Amino acid sequence: MNPERVFQVLVGPHVSEKAAITADANNQFVFKVAPDATKLEIKKSVEQLFKVKVDSVQTLKVKGKVKRNRYGYASKPTWKKAYVRLEQGQDIDFAAVE
Repeated sequence: MNPERVFQVLVGPHVSEKAAITADANNQFVFKVAPDATKLEIKKSVEQLFKVKVDSVQTLKVKGKVKRNRYGYASKPTWKKAYVRLEQGQDIDFAAVE
């Protein structure tokens, strides 16, 4: 995979309460990813960037909410997130990424 594409696919980690609970219970990590990224691209990107073995990848699109402001209605952008399950004994340390 192209080294530039690795950083285009993974936008960043998604930090939330649900993501923290999932990480502890199921050895899964949640990432914001590019809307056009495939599961195979996400798997290869995580493996290259963090030097871990990925077991499975689940993706979903988060629909942007419609908000009201003084000019009328505006919608937040729709984005894609991926639940990445690592193999047993693997872990991601976000602080130690080169």
